[in-house]
Amino acid sequence: MSDELNLSKLKPAQPRKDRKRIGRGMGSGKGRYSGRGLKGQKSRAGSHKLPAGFEGGQMPIDMRLPKLRGNTSADAMPIGPFRTYSQPVNLRDLEARFEAGAEVTPEALVEKGLIKNTRTDVKILGSGELTKQLAVAAHGFSRSAHEKIVGAGGSITWLRGEPVERKPKVRPKRVVADDVADEVDDTAAAAEAEEAAEETG
Repeated sequence: MSDELNLSKLKPAQPRKDRKRIGRGMGSGKGRYSGRGLKGQKSRAGSHKLPAGFEGGQMPIDMRLPKLRGNTSADAMPIGPFRTYSQPVNLRDLEARFEAGAEVTPEALVEKGLIKNTRTDVKILGSGELTKQLAVAAHGFSRSAHEKIVGAGGSITWLRGEPVERKPKVRPKRVVADDVADEVDDTAAAAEAEEAAEETG
C-alpha cells in the first residue's frame, strides 16, 4: 500500500529549521558582528541583564521625583510604612443592628458583620440618626458622632485614650511699614508736647 506508514515517510509536524550559528566566521552568514550590530550597549556581553527600572543611564524616575521628608519615621504617620488605617462605622448601622441599651464594642461589630476583624482600629462616624441609648467603645469618634451618641443618652469609651486637643500655634504679628511710621510720628509728637510743657513750666 502506498499509504502505509514507514520510516521513510515519517516527518515532523513542521519543517525543521537549522539553528542560527553565531560567531562562526564570515562565511556563516552571521560573521563579523554576529547579529549584534556595531558598537553600543546592546552589543556588549551581559547587556540583557539590566535591573528593573533602568533608563539607559539617565537619572531614574525614582531619583528625579521629589521626596516627602520623614516618610520612614514613625513620627511621620500616616505617611510611609507606619501609616495607620481605621474601619469606618456609621451611626445608621448601629441604629439598625443593635437594641437599646446594648454595648457596642469591636467584637460586637464583628459579630454583627459590620467589620471584618478587630486587628484594625474602628472609628464611629456620624452619618445617619441615632435614637437608641448605646454604650459605644471604639478607637475614634467624629465630632458629630460624639454629639449624637451623647444626645441620645448613650456613652462613649475611647479605647486608645481620649485625644488631646493641640493648642493653635501663635504666630508673631507682622510689622507693616505704615504702622511703624505712625508709631514714630506719635512718639515724636509726644516728645514735642513734653518739651513744650517744660518750656511753659
